Amino acid sequence: MTEAEADSRRAEGGLRRVIGRKVLMLFVVGDILGAGIYALVGEVAGEVGGAVWIPFLVAFVLAALTATAYAELVGKYPRAAGAALYTNKAFGIPFVTFIVAFAVMMSGITSASTAARAFGGKYLAEFVSLPTLVGALIFLALVTLVNFAGISESLKVNVVLTLIEVFGLLVIIVIGLFALIAGDGEPSRAVQFHPANGAFLGVLGGTALAFYALLGFEDSVNLAEEAKSPARDFPVALFGGLGIAVVIYVAVAFTATMLVDTETLRTSTGPLLEVVKVAGLSFPPKLFALIALLAVGNTALINMIMASRLVYGMARERIVPSAFGLVHPTRATPWVAILFTVAIAVVLVSTGEVGALADTTVLLLLCVFALVNVCVLVLRREPVEHEHFRAPTWMPVLGAVSCLVLVLPITGREGAVYLRAAILIAVGVVLWLVNRLTMATKAEPG
Repeated sequence: MTEAEADSRRAEGGLRRVIGRKVLMLFVVGDILGAGIYALVGEVAGEVGGAVWIPFLVAFVLAALTATAYAELVGKYPRAAGAALYTNKAFGIPFVTFIVAFAVMMSGITSASTAARAFGGKYLAEFVSLPTLVGALIFLALVTLVNFAGISESLKVNVVLTLIEVFGLLVIIVIGLFALIAGDGEPSRAVQFHPANGAFLGVLGGTALAFYALLGFEDSVNLAEEAKSPARDFPVALFGGLGIAVVIYVAVAFTATMLVDTETLRTSTGPLLEVVKVAGLSFPPKLFALIALLAVGNTALINMIMASRLVYGMARERIVPSAFGLVHPTRATPWVAILFTVAIAVVLVSTGEVGALADTTVLLLLCVFALVNVCVLVLRREPVEHEHFRAPTWMPVLGAVSCLVLVLPITGREGAVYLRAAILIAVGVVLWLVNRLTMATKAEPG
């Protein structure tokens, strides 16, 4: 895009195409790693025993299948809105489009709210004593300011935080290598397989948990309208980011179970901090807690960027009121969408139900992924003129099937999670009806 075209786009109220391939890949890596790996190792260990790396590896394969669908679709339709846009183009049913967009938006906001609660809790208490809610709200305010400052500024902060959180995980890996060389720990424990509910159900339950840690690759498609060359860069960024993340995950999981017994990992709210404390290679636990705080912060920032851009994209598609598509004249950021998403996050953080909503959002996202895999096949009847990545047909087919399997109760998911999902969908239905009534009222002659 020439400078004249970019100026014209800004004049029309559009977003700036400023994101290159390397920054986009860092965005994917940062969004995937975030808070998940710092907290989920112990829970996965409770499902399979010492061989924690197996569910992470299986989850990577399943996530990669769905990533092929996203890579093809973002190349065909390089615009914000992601899954909602694809659903709208594939089926043209406004109600379904809205519910999909609502589920994805809530996943980002709920994830950010979860991160905010984590930030304001035990990690922050290592440095300053504040009520969890106060710390969480201050944190959300800071994230909002960075998001409002602009996409370039937000992604620069993301790059720094991504490097810090990756450094923290590399510290764990180096600790593991040092332990192997020194003969410390029990490497055999990392290959012990003691699933709580049998081999198949144990791996399935562990994979469902590990899949949550790999969520984030789908968020980057909502930046398609701000990428310099989405058709060329997104496949590389998606698959490269997923590949980097799973290598780190497997190495961290192996190290954790090699140095810390499974029961300690399972019951700890900071499993990687347990690794640092028992390591033969000295590393200040307080410094690692700071790194974990920044990792949690990065998760929130990325998810709030995604959620606000998704609302903006929906407004441009006229799925929600056009006011959400307003762009700030100097910062070129969707300021109304940012305020709307942070308002929801404040409510979630204040109610204290973030953990329950996070579990429900995982269920909803799996449903969305299944639908996206179907969309990529349906939309092949509408070819585009420009070149783009094309997924082998069997990959989105298998991706849809695997997502639906992970939705089933056989994963060990509690019935309350399905009830919460139904309630959340009901809230979406109410919002849809309100929006329809509002548009109908405006259409009536004065």
